[in-house]
Amino acid sequence: MPIFLLKLSRPALWFPTVWLYLLPLDARTILDEPLFWFGLLYVTFPINLLIYGVNDLADSDIDQKNPRKGNFLFGTRSNLSKLKKAQLPISLIQCPFWLVFMWQKGIPALGVCLGILFFVILYNLPRYGLRNIPWLDLLCQIGYLLIVPLSCLLNEASVPSAPTWLYLFLFCAQSQLIGAVMDIKPDREAGRSTTATVLGRQKSKLLIILIVFIELLLVLLHFQDLFFSLFLGAFWIWLWLDLLLLFKTKEYNLIHFKIFALGSNCIALGTMAYLQWNAILR
Repeated sequence: MPIFLLKLSRPALWFPTVWLYLLPLDARTILDEPLFWFGLLYVTFPINLLIYGVNDLADSDIDQKNPRKGNFLFGTRSNLSKLKKAQLPISLIQCPFWLVFMWQKGIPALGVCLGILFFVILYNLPRYGLRNIPWLDLLCQIGYLLIVPLSCLLNEASVPSAPTWLYLFLFCAQSQLIGAVMDIKPDREAGRSTTATVLGRQKSKLLIILIVFIELLLVLLHFQDLFFSLFLGAFWIWLWLDLLLLFKTKEYNLIHFKIFALGSNCIALGTMAYLQWNAILR
């Protein structure tokens, strides 16, 4: 069970939650604070276990036919019975963290944790979950952003500005849509309706290109960071090449999934470190 739970939490995808936690902080000034480390621990294994554990339970039938499942990168391909048994340890693992957060920071910290849980449940409801409603499946990524106010509460940091929130939402929506494009075939076979299945592969890729272009303009014109703007510009050009010359509307295979995921993870880690060190979005 421990290895299963670890795989369920998708260790290769912990970096976005860690980044959202660190984003409002100057970590160099709070490294000696125990609550900082306790919160940092929570946004690795425990919170991702909650997010993906509930999601995999809702998607158990679809995931059985998904070629990219069954690994530490994209999560498990397990039967419904095993996933149901995992729900108790998932819940128990959250409890000590929530209790400490409430003990240290009161009801507001518990409220943020419950807000995260609310969006996880709202997204994964069996019949009316937002994961099955085009466009709202992207909007529900707001739940990830609640990690930022949780970090601000635990570490007594300032809440980021509105442009920062806009960039973070675009980033989360873009990441969700990229994953949905990878899953168009199994989702359609299972009768699931998402933004990507409705738009199709070509229009979904165009939407991703539009989102990245807005991010590029935001970073260039508001945050005025040339280096990161150049990176986003290079990514934007790659997306056009993928759409017009390389894969176009063809399906990706498992090798492509893994190469893209590992490559994008490495690039994301580097850019997140750059953004954090230079406090561009703070």
